Amino acid sequence: MVRSTIITRASDALPLAASVDDEQTETSLQEHKQQAKLIFRRISPNSEPRCSIESGTFTLHYLIADNVVYLTIADKTYPRKLAFSYLDELSKEFATSYGSKVDTVRKPYAFVGFDTFMSKTARLYRDSRTANATGSQLDKLNDDLKDVTQIMTKNMEELLWRGDSLDRMSHLSTSLRSESEKYRKAARNINIEAMIRQYAPLGVVGLIIMILIYWRFW
Repeated sequence: MVRSTIITRASDALPLAASVDDEQTETSLQEHKQQAKLIFRRISPNSEPRCSIESGTFTLHYLIADNVVYLTIADKTYPRKLAFSYLDELSKEFATSYGSKVDTVRKPYAFVGFDTFMSKTARLYRDSRTANATGSQLDKLNDDLKDVTQIMTKNMEELLWRGDSLDRMSHLSTSLRSESEKYRKAARNINIEAMIRQYAPLGVVGLIIMILIYWRFW
């Protein structure tokens, strides 16, 4: 389920709005909210516009649109398509309500009133079964959503300890390394098959000769 949501300005990580979480949620997600702050600081003009970052039993999904970062913390088992449908809906409403003011505000949480819409929308997406049951209401959102298989996935450990980035080029390099490894494996398999085809007949002939010799002289 969707647990918590934070909206910030992409250019300087200024918090613009956030969901009002109960004490239990606030306590259980304390570490992950700190991780969210790290993600906001890592955002750059070259960052992937959509990304899922796995962290323990939760996944942090973010979407960047018009200099605004929309991030939600959800259970790891929560469908990624629903998470990004939720963020898409927030981004459209936020752009309509506050889009012209985003670049001019100076104080944190200037749009705290947006929590009302976030709470209302989160209830629709709170549980994956409930969200799927209202699929007719979400069809348009899902039609507008990019193929989730194209959304970059990272691990929080990569960001914390390996200095990994959220840039598109980083994702491209990872993809190229993966494709290169696949190519090497395919080439190795082809070479092995070629050797088998080349030397198998000789092996069969040699085996027949050995059987004949064994049969004649034993």
